Order: sequence, then C-alpha cells, then structure tokens
Amino acid sequence: MKNLYYLFILILIGCNSANHSHENHQNSNSLSTGSLSPHTQAMAMINGAHIHIDYSSPSVRNRIIFGGLLAFDEVWQSGAHNATWIETDYDLLIEGKKLEKGKYGFFTIPSKEEWTVIFNSNWEQHGKDEYDDKDDVLRFSVKPEELEKSIESLRYEVKEKGENEGLISLSWEKTRTLFHAKVQ
Repeated sequence: MKNLYYLFILILIGCNSANHSHENHQNSNSLSTGSLSPHTQAMAMINGAHIHIDYSSPSVRNRIIFGGLLAFDEVWQSGAHNATWIETDYDLLIEGKKLEKGKYGFFTIPSKEEWTVIFNSNWEQHGKDEYDDKDDVLRFSVKPEELEKSIESLRYEVKEKGENEGLISLSWEKTRTLFHAKVQ
C-alpha cells in the first residue's frame, strides 16, 4: 500500500511538471511568492521562435508610477530588481529593424507622449546600474496607450498574431506599450 501511495505521488508530480512546461510555451505569467516584486516571466512560440521575457513584477500599491515613482525621460530597467531580459532563438524583425537571435537587456525610456524601447547587449545587470547606451543593439519609439482600468502588477505578454508575427506588450498602472515582432 505504501509503494502504491509513493507511485501516486510521483505520477502526480510528473503530471504537474508536464502541465507547467506546456503552459510556459504558451503565454504565461508564473509568479513566485514572498516578494513585493515577484520574479515572473512571459513567453510564447511564434512560428517556431521561442520568445521569452524574464522580469520582476512590481505593484502600483497606491502610487503614481509614470511621472512619479519612475521619472519621465529616464532609462528604466522595465521591471524591478535585476534588469528585465528578453531572449529569442530566431532572428526577429521588430518595428522594421532586425534583432539577431540572442539574449538582451530590455530597457525603456518612458515619457508622456512617446516611449523609447531599447534592447541592450548587457542583459545580466542589477537594475540599470551598469546600463550604457554604447551597448544598445536596437532602439525605436512607440506611442503609449492609456488604459481604462489600472493594471496593479507590471505585466508583459507575448502573443501570436498571425502565422509569422507576434505582439509584445508591457502594461502597468494605466499605461500599455506594445510592438510587433516578425520571425525571420
């Protein structure tokens, strides 16, 4: 009977692991607990390309975020703690510019009218402490959208939009930015 119990537990653990792995290759946000800015990720497959974003997700907690906690026109690591990073195993065409497969620090410069989105070769750094624009490999501008409903915790999403294209978005407070990525 004891062996049957252990076999049941092993099967249960294996099934949960398999389900978790499958979820992660869809669009997922799996939060870790115990932190005010839990470590999380978003990822999806777009025409065979695995696009993965790794970040810490701070909450609004009754604060003014853009133009308050985060000053306008200054580089932000687009998350909390360590710099947010994005990885792709295929070359991408982002807003008409080529991003070679690899792993990149993901930074933004928020402003009221327009945000600058930055992919930087130094993906492994604390916050923006070591950020240097000489390491930027891709920069472009996007218009932020104002949301009707506030998003409490910073959230990234990677979504397939058609056979060879996807959308990558960042949403927090009442702001969302998004851009297109095509698989090369």
